[in-house]
Amino acid sequence: MSESFIQEMFAERIGGSNFGKDTVIYKFEKIKRAKDAARKAHPGVEIIDLGVGEPDEMADMGIVDKLAEEAARPENRGYSDNGIQAFKVAAAKYIEKVYGVKGLNPETEIIHGIGSKPVLAMLPAVFINHGDITIMPVPNYPVLGTLTRWFGGQVVNLPITPENEFLPDIESLDEETCRRAKLLYLNYPNNPTGASATREFFEKVVRFAKEKNIIVVHDAAYAGLTFDGEKPLSFLSVEGARDVGVELFSLSKAFNMTGWRLAAVAGNELIIKGFGAVKDNNDSGQFAAIQKAGIYALEHPEITEKISEKYSRRHNMLVSALNEVGFNARKPKGSFYLYVKAPKGIKGGRRFDNAEDFSQYLITEKLISTVPWDDAGSYVRFSVTFIANGIEEEKRVIDEIRDRFSDVEFEF
Repeated sequence: MSESFIQEMFAERIGGSNFGKDTVIYKFEKIKRAKDAARKAHPGVEIIDLGVGEPDEMADMGIVDKLAEEAARPENRGYSDNGIQAFKVAAAKYIEKVYGVKGLNPETEIIHGIGSKPVLAMLPAVFINHGDITIMPVPNYPVLGTLTRWFGGQVVNLPITPENEFLPDIESLDEETCRRAKLLYLNYPNNPTGASATREFFEKVVRFAKEKNIIVVHDAAYAGLTFDGEKPLSFLSVEGARDVGVELFSLSKAFNMTGWRLAAVAGNELIIKGFGAVKDNNDSGQFAAIQKAGIYALEHPEITEKISEKYSRRHNMLVSALNEVGFNARKPKGSFYLYVKAPKGIKGGRRFDNAEDFSQYLITEKLISTVPWDDAGSYVRFSVTFIANGIEEEKRVIDEIRDRFSDVEFEF
């Protein structure tokens, strides 16, 4: 059967008749291919994966046991639609206990999502018409921007750099952009930089959003993972935030539940209502047993505190090891990411065109996998979610990294 006509049927948003013909290899595919090639070239040699963007451990066994218990209950077998009430109530209590946000109405100001990613993918359907703008800091998680373009909107990027503490300079936006903008995406602690927002910054964002009539979407996927006395900070804890935006609380990173696909969206009642209408036409809700396991997680924030202790310890070790070989690494206040300037080359040897070139060198020559970012300067993202069972194994991995860097001197 001929399928040639199908090639002409693809929507322009994903490439139209050229869909599938693009020969560009995207960053994460290059990383995957490079890892595969390194394994074949060096069989039996350990690849140290510092590029993983998800936790290295299973969820707490209390969460797992709760899922098993609830999955066996017949009342949980059906559709959950826009979420069970008990999960929304638990989310409200959790956000108050951990972030100090009081008074959220579980009925109207909280809704669940099948992970944060689908939430970000659906929000443009709620607000974006042809020609509307979403403001996106770069580098950043791209989903809200991708779907904005698919709905005929435009993305305006704001570089985040060390000069502004990796916070977007919203005041640099021109009036025409502000007039057409509907959504402003923020993500703190940030992927990939690991940077944290301040209360003062969030206050500025609220003032800006009210003045310009722009909706704020704060992706708080890593907000519970803080170190060294830093308290988790919620956008919604700032006065007036609920007037202008919503916040996404994912259980993926804070509770090692990436594959479980569960998040809570909280904030402005109208935004929640609009999202609920779109969501109702996209999915039938997360399995109720998973939501009930999520309730167990939300009732035990000490699980996140224990996870944070591990990441903090690993950050300390990795920062020390990288700085010993010339990097200028600074421990972040939150998240499991460490974002460092890529070197320009090796003294007396190879030059690196950009961060991607350096990242390819690391996996090819040192069997260390990382993620390059060249959006706003050349940086490499390391993650402390490498596989290691216990402190001694963590030390061994870090010592191995030191050893593999021992024969090179980088130029920055």
